[in-house]
Amino acid sequence: MALLGRTANGLFWMFRYIERAENTARLLDAGQRISLTNLSSEPDEWQSVLVSAGVEAAYNAKYDTHDPETVVDFMLRDRDNPSSVRASLETARTNGRMVRTALTREVWEALNESWLVVQRRLSSPVTARELPAVIDLVKRQGALIRGAFQTTMLRNEIFDFCNLGAFIERADNTARILDVKYWLLLPEHSQVGSALDDFQWRSILRSVSAHRSYAWEYDGQYSAVNIIDFLMLNRRMPRSLGYCYTVIEESLKYLGRNYEIRHTCFETATALNERLSGSSVRQIIDGGLHEFLEVFIRDNNRLAQEIGQNYRFYPGA
Repeated sequence: MALLGRTANGLFWMFRYIERAENTARLLDAGQRISLTNLSSEPDEWQSVLVSAGVEAAYNAKYDTHDPETVVDFMLRDRDNPSSVRASLETARTNGRMVRTALTREVWEALNESWLVVQRRLSSPVTARELPAVIDLVKRQGALIRGAFQTTMLRNEIFDFCNLGAFIERADNTARILDVKYWLLLPEHSQVGSALDDFQWRSILRSVSAHRSYAWEYDGQYSAVNIIDFLMLNRRMPRSLGYCYTVIEESLKYLGRNYEIRHTCFETATALNERLSGSSVRQIIDGGLHEFLEVFIRDNNRLAQEIGQNYRFYPGA
């Protein structure tokens, strides 16, 4: 039996915002790590966090400077920022309540507990010394929800809509992190290949929980080319663009079988997946990494809209 559009919408956006909350925490982690290497007086690394999260315009409308304390508070606690950790989890819980009967008890309780724990911790400002512990808390609560989801949910259309929300959000986040580091905040030529540049690339890996798995895959040899390959094309890395689109295409394939119709969103996802499969990292870099990612982010957002249109979603939260 097909889900109502309102239910599918709630599941999709619930998991997009769960993923967004954790991604925001990871971006702050990367920003703090990179800030330790900042040799100038310009806090570019904190601007990069805002750009990566897609909230720079909203921040600039409210604040004039990119001082660390203000950026961290805006990204963690500010209710005027719909992508803040606090707002994201609140929106996820609101959507979860709406579709509670479609979730197992374990998933709902994990989501509700995570919201309560994080809301309590973010009731007051977070200092620089407290930030690492808060980031770890957000990541642990996200893992708690995903664990309950993976181990208790039936593999049906409910599972597929949740996966679509999570992995479209994850693909967008990984693409934005790469684009910001390589293009918007590309270091001076004298820094490329230096110890500073190497540390910054390692920080990007840490921001997507890929530092150790990268070392396993590439024998600890750090280079921009290998890191780009790992985060874009390696389908064994669960936050890479390639892995995300493996899951997205598979989920849409299952939905097509269940609903006995192949919507246009499946064609869009297949084309995106084939673009990744048919490209080498050298081809992407030679053709322009920024240009490739710009098109990818645009088409990934278009896919999210098409899924909503094809399955008759209400407008996203």
